[in-house]
Amino acid sequence: MELSLSPTSHRVPSTIPALNSHTLFTKATTPQPLFLGFSKHFHSIGLLHHTHRSCLNPIPKRPWRPGSIRACTGVGAAGSNRPFANKVLDLKDACWRFLRPHTIRGTTLGSFALVARALIENSNLIKWSLLFKAFSGLFALICGNGYIVGINQIYDISIDKVNKPYLPIAAGDLSVRSAWFLVIFFAVAGLSIVGLNFGPFIFSLYTLGLFLGTIYSVPPFRMKRFPVAAFLIIATVRGFLLNFGVYYATRAALGLTFEWSSPVVFITTFVTFFALVIAITKDLPDVEGDRKYQISTFATKLGVRNIVFLGSGILLMNYIVSVLAAIYMPEAFRRWLLIPAHTIFALSLINQVC
Repeated sequence: MELSLSPTSHRVPSTIPALNSHTLFTKATTPQPLFLGFSKHFHSIGLLHHTHRSCLNPIPKRPWRPGSIRACTGVGAAGSNRPFANKVLDLKDACWRFLRPHTIRGTTLGSFALVARALIENSNLIKWSLLFKAFSGLFALICGNGYIVGINQIYDISIDKVNKPYLPIAAGDLSVRSAWFLVIFFAVAGLSIVGLNFGPFIFSLYTLGLFLGTIYSVPPFRMKRFPVAAFLIIATVRGFLLNFGVYYATRAALGLTFEWSSPVVFITTFVTFFALVIAITKDLPDVEGDRKYQISTFATKLGVRNIVFLGSGILLMNYIVSVLAAIYMPEAFRRWLLIPAHTIFALSLINQVC
């Protein structure tokens, strides 16, 4: 409708000789591990950000373990000699990656779109006093998002070591105990904010979202094992519940009863199908780990190529329907914006797939 490597995710070559005048002038430079060449590409995705640090201490010879994900193996790299400020920065970086920033951006963008739509329709009811309530609602959504992606990482450590070794728990940058503390905090904080500020109906929707996110990852349910159930949960939570709930809560804050409008129906439908595409295609890079741990996905069952075309076809249909909606409902949409924008998106998609 979702990498740069962390400071602790750079692998060190199997042996690094102690530097001296002889080795500097007689030995060729040790080539970097192949995966470091991808760091620039990962960083361009924008999911993570970190500051590179290097080890200044000579590193004793020892076998290199491919599964090891550490920045420095020298003395003091992860020990008590490291400055406290660096440890705090590392923890902050690990917690940020634990939140899966790209999912936060989607949640935030969707929320702003629905709130803006409700305010445009009722501009005479806007009050500055509602600003705090709006931001508290956004924080509750981010907490709910953090809970869902966090609980998934806790129960997917083994799979993530294969599919997503850069994630903080799989990389060893965040302990399981700390991860549990974070997800419990997210759940309690989100439920408290929604319960105190948005009424019983929105609280029930929020609770439903957390419940679906829980059974998606947690045994014995672990609905992610079943492709149809998995993509329905993702499409429901990230598509319908998010958009309907935000718009309902915004109108309630303005003192209005809920009422559908053509733009809101369009936004909710478009984002729900977009979430459906994400649900279908999100497992494409994870085929190896999913097969190893017997997680059945559309990608493992139907093949990567078929899922690429299926997801692209649904997304293309989304763009075409958007153009048709603008053509046949000019009173509800801005044709000058919707038609060219979605035409460009559709042509770009076709170009990339073909």
